Amino acid sequence: MSATPSNRQLLAITGMSCAGCVAAVETALRGTPGVVEAGVNFADRTAQVAGSATLDALLHAVQAAGYTAVALRDDAGEEAERDAAERAHYQRLIGNTAVAAALAAPLMIAEMAGWLPALATPSGQGFWIATGLLTLAAMTYSGGHFFTGAWRQFRHHNANMDTLIALGTGSAWGYSMLVALFPASVPSLAQHAYFEAAVTIIALINLGSALESRARGKTSAAIRRLLGLQPKTARIVDGDQDRDVPIETLQPGVLIRVRPGEKIPVDGELVSGASTVDEAMLTGEPLPVSKQPGDPVTGGSLNQTGSFVFRATRVGADTVLAHIIARVRQAQNSKPPIGRLADQVAAVFVPTVLIIAVLTALAWFNFGPEPKTGYMLVTTLTVLIIACPCALGLATPISIMVGVGKAAEYGILIRDGAALQRAGQLTTLALDKTGTVTVGRPTVATIIALPGFTEDALFQWTAGLEAGSEHPLAQAILDAARQRGLELPAVDRFEAIAGQGVTGHLAGQALLVGNRRLLESHGIDTAPLQAGIAQSAAAGQTPVLIAVNGRPAGIIAIADPIRPDTAAALRRLRALGLRLVLLTGDHVATARAIAAQAGIDEVLAETTPIGKAEWIAQRQAQGDVVGMVGDGINDAPALAQADAGFAMGGGTDIAIESAGLTLTRSSLHGIADAIAISRATVANIRQNLLGAFIYNLLGIPLAAGALYPLTGLLLNPMLAGAAMALSSFTVVSNANRLRQYHPPASSRSLAGDGR
Repeated sequence: MSATPSNRQLLAITGMSCAGCVAAVETALRGTPGVVEAGVNFADRTAQVAGSATLDALLHAVQAAGYTAVALRDDAGEEAERDAAERAHYQRLIGNTAVAAALAAPLMIAEMAGWLPALATPSGQGFWIATGLLTLAAMTYSGGHFFTGAWRQFRHHNANMDTLIALGTGSAWGYSMLVALFPASVPSLAQHAYFEAAVTIIALINLGSALESRARGKTSAAIRRLLGLQPKTARIVDGDQDRDVPIETLQPGVLIRVRPGEKIPVDGELVSGASTVDEAMLTGEPLPVSKQPGDPVTGGSLNQTGSFVFRATRVGADTVLAHIIARVRQAQNSKPPIGRLADQVAAVFVPTVLIIAVLTALAWFNFGPEPKTGYMLVTTLTVLIIACPCALGLATPISIMVGVGKAAEYGILIRDGAALQRAGQLTTLALDKTGTVTVGRPTVATIIALPGFTEDALFQWTAGLEAGSEHPLAQAILDAARQRGLELPAVDRFEAIAGQGVTGHLAGQALLVGNRRLLESHGIDTAPLQAGIAQSAAAGQTPVLIAVNGRPAGIIAIADPIRPDTAAALRRLRALGLRLVLLTGDHVATARAIAAQAGIDEVLAETTPIGKAEWIAQRQAQGDVVGMVGDGINDAPALAQADAGFAMGGGTDIAIESAGLTLTRSSLHGIADAIAISRATVANIRQNLLGAFIYNLLGIPLAAGALYPLTGLLLNPMLAGAAMALSSFTVVSNANRLRQYHPPASSRSLAGDGR
């Protein structure tokens, strides 16, 4: 497989604390001249930007929004640095928790035991002033980042989770210190300090952030595994000696030696030696692949048995592994349609909570019982603390990260979150025949030459014309001609007609090579070829018709057996509730014979590439959600039209670029795996979104005192802090369950039975 590089830049963003920050950074990046597309992933604090904008312009835009950014490289060294920074961040959060808890715990115990002095006494006033100063020190050490983050957002006319925490805990401390310093200025019923609430909330939120950080680190496991496939050095052959050089210095054309047990550093072509190579981490293919001189080798795969030398053909960002990593990163940073509502809510969440907090304060101050000030402070603080934009912001991207990574483990590369979501919604799956249902390595079965023509002449002319075609049938004819030792003549006025065949002039002859539609469109009578067409089609072979100088000349029958695992894979797809249809430009009898072997009931044969796309559009108009599987140029229109396009990994670049999902191994089991992973991921996102919405929809009214008129109970601010801290951790933990998910009857489980 391959992919084309894109003008995308990856940035690591610091300073984001909630989903509102995501909206602010995205707005800043999208407003930068030259930016075509920008997406921010709150789950791993990265942004991916497409367009012509310079790195400096992007960094300046992020800084102007109140955050900082640095460019990221997709290599193992940088990922290790990010992991180290994440571990250090986790340790800081644990330290912050410990310091805050060290003060909060004694205060809470003393209050529950009734040991704390009254504020109105001189000794009590001194105690509470000292406690306030100690609390301020603990809040500065353990919660200073909340206050600096809130100030930074205020300066840029924004608000985020830091704003809510800073306002809530800051107000609690400020009111408590006012009561401690001037108790006579406050009504006796309102003479209560909330120092322990402020510092406990700081401790709980730090603890929740630490747990979230620890759990979030597991979601990047797929990227880390991919980055870990590439060795740091390569052993180049330099004359009579070998020497190790950094992999970054490699250039195409250099000779590289690989010994047993070593990883292949870059893509190339084997020059000398032989071995078997484990490509499982790249393709999901569980069996070793034999490699001989002339065979391609892929960087990141593991050499097993022999030593060999290969010539580097693609290095750096051009390797298959680099493209896979880029594709996974791109998909993880994308947003599926299911997450749009959460994004819209998150963008206005913090301002809405601030408005609710103000209304709560006004309601309790004007209509609440005595002490009105105390009730007002407690309920307002609780509203500010319990609101959790983090859970909303994490609900979708954290599941997408894990789901896309899980798909990559099974050799499925997903372009974006929308493709991931649509794959699980399919009701109908259309399959191309050649290279998809069949092996894709066709061979010439028979040749029929009509009177006046010889087999060698037909082979020579046809092979010469087909040399300019990418179609798998063309390669079969070329191989057969080479086996006969035939020299290929030069071609003039070559033209490939999509869905029909090729035309051209060579050796003084005007040739048409293709299907019946091609010959008939040029006014050629195909009746003399009908017997041969029927014979080959009945055997499941593809008849390639040949006309020379306006006359039917013969048939080359091409055999391409179905893949050994096709029938089992299609049974899995039917079990998933999909309707299967074979779409092919091949002869109708050939298509029906192949469909019968594979177990496909519906066939649309002798159709053009545009006809395939039109058929899919018709099904979509009837309400079907249609997927398409293909591997060739002629499949590109249908792949683009389909709700979810699957490109077989051995297919052409155009097919891969037209599809939303690419299988790195050529097995239809990958389609069933992709659909199962898609459904599991979308279900996980729905669970996260439902939990986040229910938490906030119930929690905020409870915090505001909605049950007080009926029960006389108010939610404790410290319980609100604990709930807020655990909500994000719960979302991340739920997403991490996907890491243990395995598609039922997956291709991995079937590897042992030879299918």
